Amino acid sequence: MGRLKVTQTRSEIGGTSTQRNTLRTLGLKRLRDTVVKEDRPEIRGMIRTVAHLVAVEEVD
Repeated sequence: MGRLKVTQTRSEIGGTSTQRNTLRTLGLKRLRDTVVKEDRPEIRGMIRTVAHLVAVEEVD
């Protein structure tokens, strides 16, 4: 399986509580935070929830 590099690019201010909780679950705490996660369906679903707040890249 591949890995995904997820970077928070926009603020969570003004977002719903679900979006804020999803960012925390992904491990993103502030702007420009970056985490590397396994490419799994659960992670893809979380990314889809906050797609307008994050940037995603594939890494090997």
